[in-house]
Formats: sequence, C-alpha cells, structure tokens
Amino acid sequence: MSTQNKASLYDRLGGVYSIATVVDDFIDRVMADPRLNANPAVDEVHHKVPPAGFKYLATEMVCWATGGPQTYTGRSMADSHRHLNITPQEWEAFMDDFQQTLDKFNVPAAEQAELRAIVQSTYGDIVVVAKA
Repeated sequence: MSTQNKASLYDRLGGVYSIATVVDDFIDRVMADPRLNANPAVDEVHHKVPPAGFKYLATEMVCWATGGPQTYTGRSMADSHRHLNITPQEWEAFMDDFQQTLDKFNVPAAEQAELRAIVQSTYGDIVVVAKA
C-alpha cells in the first residue's frame, strides 16, 4: 500500500500570506483585549512593543510551527512571557481571542484543532501557576 504524504498544516492554511492575515487580526484582538490589559505588565508591553514587530514574529513562529520554511527568530516563549505573570484566566481570554480569529476566517475544524494543540503546547512556558 502506498502512502500519500499529507500536506503540511502550513500548506493547508494557505501559506505565509494567509497565516500573516490571520495573525494580523489576532494580534490586533489580543492587544486591545481589556481582559489581558487588566494585567499591568501585559498592558505595558502592549503599549511599548510596536504591533508590526509583534505580528512579524508571531507570523514567523506560526509558519515555522506549522511546517513552513520560515525560521522563528524571536526569544523563547518562557523568556518572552515569564515577567508578565500571566494567569490561567488570562490564558483563557487569550485562547478565546484565538478562537474568535479562527472562526472569523473560517479555519476548518481539523486545522483549528492542530493550531490549538500547538498553542496549548506553550502553556507551561507562558502561564504562571500558583505554588501551593
């Protein structure tokens, strides 16, 4: 039996231009989300970091993580987020923003599940879990 290679998630999402379009909407949504900006550290970063640079790095990362030819050149998720003290509730708000963007662009359910799994894999590097 011959096995056909399944197209990469990157290809199924439409490549860099489609990914960049979705990232553009998502970053705009995240940067304006009052649930996230209630965290003073997050709010400060959202007003200090130019959105275009953030969108560039996020696009690079999504392309890389989904099997595209790009290389992510930013800092690790832990280094980028540890000082922000992001809570599980803020993570849920972030994921809600992510879902809204995926739905806006009618990303198919299978690809949504793969993207959510990729994002979820960063949870431990981003969210601060209270120590008992």
